[in-house]
Amino acid sequence: MLSKSLFHAAVAVALASSAGWATAQSSEPIKVGLMLPSSGTFAELGKGVADGFKLYVDEQGGKLGGRAVQYIALDDESDPSKANENANKLVKRDKVDVLIGTIHSGVAATMAKVARETNTLLIVPNAGAGEITGAMCAPNVFRSSFSNWQPGYAAGLLAGKKHKTAVTISWKYAAGDESVKGFREGFEKSGGKVLKDLNLPFPGVEFQPLLAELATIKPEAAYAFVAGAGQVKFVKDYAAAGLKNSIPLYGAFLTEGTLTAQGEAAAGLQTTLHYADGLKNPKNDKFIAAYTKAYGAAPNVFGVQGYDAAQMYDVGLKAVKGDTKKKAEIYKAIENAKIDSPRGPLAFSKSHNPVQDFYVRVARGNQNVMTDTIVKGLVDPSRDCKL
Repeated sequence: MLSKSLFHAAVAVALASSAGWATAQSSEPIKVGLMLPSSGTFAELGKGVADGFKLYVDEQGGKLGGRAVQYIALDDESDPSKANENANKLVKRDKVDVLIGTIHSGVAATMAKVARETNTLLIVPNAGAGEITGAMCAPNVFRSSFSNWQPGYAAGLLAGKKHKTAVTISWKYAAGDESVKGFREGFEKSGGKVLKDLNLPFPGVEFQPLLAELATIKPEAAYAFVAGAGQVKFVKDYAAAGLKNSIPLYGAFLTEGTLTAQGEAAAGLQTTLHYADGLKNPKNDKFIAAYTKAYGAAPNVFGVQGYDAAQMYDVGLKAVKGDTKKKAEIYKAIENAKIDSPRGPLAFSKSHNPVQDFYVRVARGNQNVMTDTIVKGLVDPSRDCKL
């Protein structure tokens, strides 16, 4: 049996050891794996996410949860065939504490699989693939963006206010399919009918045959989902085909970040999204000023989604005082977070999708200007999530 003095000595050694470990951990930087596209169709979108994330960290003095941050960036090339190898490099080779990614839904789905297998925190700052927070939902997988269903559903509600028939046009991949499904659900809830879904393989941009078929069908409205450089060509082709004035066009991301390139062809187009240029709230006023000062250009929704991904991780880290070993506590803190976002109030559903307002935006000059709120606190039903 230990004497009292020996017992106290043992306790002192244990406490010193524990304190030493904590000090050693707190002196090590948090490793943030930025698995985003820096080349190809979605390069500018990936840059916006990364810029937004880094802006928030810079505002915290270069720290998250009181610890310095080390970025490990990897170009995912928007290539699903490389996603497993790339995600495992970051997790197993580079030992990142969190994965931030990505834009492409197919790549993000593989990232979610790796995150589940390794119990690594994943925050998806854009890709809206339903399975990520549906059948694949997990305690350690979150979104700072949207589900593909959400903006499509909101657009369906908007179009359904004025029209009874519609045709959809999209890329044939997960994001396109799910966005169209959301539009159909919202449009039909409003009493409308989708006459036909037209599509072409991602990332094809030969839209003319689809536009010719659209003109033949003659619906009252059209909904389109393409992204990045593809949406520039689509909007221009739509106007050039003489359809802009005869069949009103609706979208979600259709004019996001590309209005300058789209020019007059985009003027007046209505879209629905969880952010709008110049959205008036105190948080967004500060965000726009800081982002513009840092990067020389006003932010778009991708910058917001990156910024909020950093906010979310900071909430989790602060709850455990920077102790990344306390994973369950980090996940629970993020799940229960109520975040003051530039987009407005941001919370999370049981499946870890954002609960957020969706706005009606009209393209005016180089801005998507908010004209209304189409639905408040929209929750993706995530019917396949078993959390």
